[in-house]
Amino acid sequence: MSLSSRLLMFRREAKPTPAAPAEPALRSDETLAMRAIHAFASKAGGLGKESAQLAGAIDDLAAMAERQAADFQRVVARVESMVAANRAITQATQGSAAAVEHARTTVGKVADGVGGVVDTLREVAGAAQNITQIALQTRLVAFNASVEAKRAGEAGRGFSVVADAVKDLAAKVEESSKLIMSTVTQLDTRIEALSAEIRADAGKPSAFQKALQNIEAGVQSVSTAAEQNLAECAAVSRDVSQLSGEVDHTARSLRAASTRTQGFLQLSESLIETTAECGVQTEDTPYINAARDVAAKITAQMEEAVASGRLSMAQLFDDKYQPVAGSNPQQVTTAFTSFTDEILPPHQEPMLQLSDKVVFCAAVDRNGYLPTHNRKFSQPQGSDPVWNTANCRNRRVFNDRTGLAAARNTRPFLLQTYRRDMGGGNFVLMKDLSVPIVIQGKHWGAIRLAYKF
Repeated sequence: MSLSSRLLMFRREAKPTPAAPAEPALRSDETLAMRAIHAFASKAGGLGKESAQLAGAIDDLAAMAERQAADFQRVVARVESMVAANRAITQATQGSAAAVEHARTTVGKVADGVGGVVDTLREVAGAAQNITQIALQTRLVAFNASVEAKRAGEAGRGFSVVADAVKDLAAKVEESSKLIMSTVTQLDTRIEALSAEIRADAGKPSAFQKALQNIEAGVQSVSTAAEQNLAECAAVSRDVSQLSGEVDHTARSLRAASTRTQGFLQLSESLIETTAECGVQTEDTPYINAARDVAAKITAQMEEAVASGRLSMAQLFDDKYQPVAGSNPQQVTTAFTSFTDEILPPHQEPMLQLSDKVVFCAAVDRNGYLPTHNRKFSQPQGSDPVWNTANCRNRRVFNDRTGLAAARNTRPFLLQTYRRDMGGGNFVLMKDLSVPIVIQGKHWGAIRLAYKF
């Protein structure tokens, strides 16, 4: 039973029987019912428009929140990387401080070793001095022996040779010992200076010790700064993680709200369809009739092509979409693309003249594949994908909510409302009317007619 019949029955049951003849009363009730349906249709249309705006706005907010959630996740990852880096710096500086302390201990041991070397060198100097004294005494003995050999005459000649040799040896030993003493004295001076540089006197650190202290202070400063930075980064990480969780929760809530508004939008669309099915003339009636007419003509021509053998059912229902090389956005072709390029334009192009509100009219298969678009949307692709998206819309698959619902609709018609992105943040509220195309009892797709509110 139609909505107008149900409204009429309701009014007959609710209203007392008038004293006037039945026929005029019936016409009065019908007039009221028609007015009610018209008002209902107008309200449903307005509800659909508001629903589409609301759904679009919530979709935008949900998409923005999801992008923000993703951005926060990246921020959290970066902050965690900073925390890890600061932790590594802290560990490295702690190791450096330990190394400096080890160097200090080692330097102390080196200073002790240097002191030992100084003592040893002084012992060497003492031994060299003793050797010099012995060499002097030896030379004196050799001189006396030489004198005695000369007194002995010929008998003491051999002894004289030995005495001379001993005297020469003593001279060389004396010279060597003096050289040793001189060298040891220089080494003693240098090592003593090195020891003074290494050792720190009470209350007066050496230059070397000062250098170590400066290094230690620098390492400690780095360690302190790294620990502070680590604490701050950890706090920021906690705050950002909490904020990220809140943004993610907001994104999920908005997406859930978007799902609920989609249901509300579908309800408003069903109300529009119900009023149209009542047979009442609404602002959508001309578009519905035109779309049904063109769908019937396309169906007849496709069935005739299959019946004549020009195209097989397998070819007409081919869904093995072949990518067009180099296309951006991606375009595809099928076994029926060249056929639709031939038969669809004579049906689709005149629909653009139906009203200045009409934006496009195109047939799609059940998967949302649009092989042949209106000529103004079928330009050859260029190098700019943004321009291609707006002007090269043929041979593309449109499987968004509106597109897929239109393609798979099997009811007499489906009227949807949605926002069309015109670029630059501009949107236009649209109605998408689809009428199914069925070939030999098999659902091929639909004719889509899109027009503005």
